[in-house]
Amino acid sequence: MSFSASNLHPALLQGLDDMGFVDPTPIQRDAIPPALEGRDLLACAMTGSGKTAAFVLPILQRLINTKRGTTRALIITPTRELAAQIVEHFNALAKHTRLRAAAVYGGVGFGPQEKSFRQGIDVIVACPGRLLDHFRQPYARLSGLEVLVLDEADRMLDMGFLPDIRRVLKHLPPRNQTLFFSATMPPPIVTLSRELLQNPVRINVERRSAPATGIEQAIFLVRQDLKSLLLFKLLEQGEIDNVLVFTRTKHRANRLAQYLGKRGVNCDRIHGNRSQAQRTRALADFKNHKIKVLVATDIAARGIDVEALSHVVNFDVPHLPEDYIHRVGRTARAQATGEAFTFCSQQEKNDLNAIERAVGKRLPRRQLEGFDNNAAGGEQLEIPIADRIAAIRARKAEERARARAKAERKAQHGAPQAKSGQPKAEGRGNKPHRGKGRGPATSQGRPAAGPGRPAARPGRPATGQGRPAAGQGRPAAGQSRPAAGQPAGQPGGRKDHSERPAGTEGGQGPRRRRRGGRRRRPASAARS
Repeated sequence: MSFSASNLHPALLQGLDDMGFVDPTPIQRDAIPPALEGRDLLACAMTGSGKTAAFVLPILQRLINTKRGTTRALIITPTRELAAQIVEHFNALAKHTRLRAAAVYGGVGFGPQEKSFRQGIDVIVACPGRLLDHFRQPYARLSGLEVLVLDEADRMLDMGFLPDIRRVLKHLPPRNQTLFFSATMPPPIVTLSRELLQNPVRINVERRSAPATGIEQAIFLVRQDLKSLLLFKLLEQGEIDNVLVFTRTKHRANRLAQYLGKRGVNCDRIHGNRSQAQRTRALADFKNHKIKVLVATDIAARGIDVEALSHVVNFDVPHLPEDYIHRVGRTARAQATGEAFTFCSQQEKNDLNAIERAVGKRLPRRQLEGFDNNAAGGEQLEIPIADRIAAIRARKAEERARARAKAERKAQHGAPQAKSGQPKAEGRGNKPHRGKGRGPATSQGRPAAGPGRPAARPGRPATGQGRPAAGQGRPAAGQSRPAAGQPAGQPGGRKDHSERPAGTEGGQGPRRRRRGGRRRRPASAARS
């Protein structure tokens, strides 16, 4: 069956023709017809099988004649790179329509993403974390949502996104259709699919996970410290055209990229500690063949589509067979061919045996001609964990020894002073207490008035004199205090208004400042 026989809109067929797609892949042939009918879908598809078009084309067909201005489809993916790639493929297939998609992921500003929500972009492709950030705002209400797609669901489980997925689902309205794609079907993913899907069409769910058929696999048995040299020799002898190299950790990716760069190899690296701009630039340079080697962690193991990628190298054997399948699936995509090499040290043979059991065959061993596996002076990309633990213990022991020596010195210096009865010298930690903004403290208290202290201010009793008694300028009990400027002997302390200053006729005296309020300015002053 060709795409022209699948009742797709002519604008979509023109987009397929522009991208060079003629015949659908097996997953596309099985998934597109029921998806066009509006059925829920549960599909287990190997990486590189073309499942992106399997859900993008039905979404485009569904929305092509609908009114724009409302987000009607949401696609959730595990990584930023995969989200950006889906948006790129969506917009390429929708080139001859008015439909557009936008990516929502972390590492970049909120502004353009908020604009997409407010404008009601047709399709949003999002990572769970940033999507939840937007859902905290009132503009991110997908009330018109019709289609939900979960892509690479098992990878989201591996990355710990399953709780975030459940929180995202609480923000979504009831939907007309849900499409569920996963490379493997672990029990938590099966449980989630049962909660989301209603009478779904099941495709390849019982299929055993395996690499694509066009991949030629090989194992290189090599010492851990010689892996960098082996990769350099393969590049130097022309065995590899362009290669995606997977390492176990970010640190090893950095060190390997530095090792190759010092030897004149044009390479870059991509992992979680790199900024989004650096990751995007490195991936774009690799796709445009500006660099020959891209060193990556498993962040690039899902969905990254590089045209005509000749080789994938597992610099470190992955711990899980599923990760191996996804890594090698970066080559031989869309029924092409490619090679996948795995460097295996003695310490990694157990992981290699697990991979061979998963793929159901023993992978062939290869040896690079002229390469000495017993060569001396290899490159250690990281300190072994046993050595790191020993170094930490030695450092802690040294710190404890220094602390004991310091305590002994303090005890020796303090003992003679305690026996002689001499006062302890004033030093750091033994300074007398000083009040804030005050002079030196003494045992005599505050000095009396004299050369060292000014006399009391006029109208204030000197220290030690106390307050005046009643009848000596102090009103007796029951009497109010005289007002400012009023003689103390006037009964009741009331002010005599018989003599008013000029300009206060009408019984109104000068304005007084109200307690707790601001002083009101006179009207004449305000006008001036």
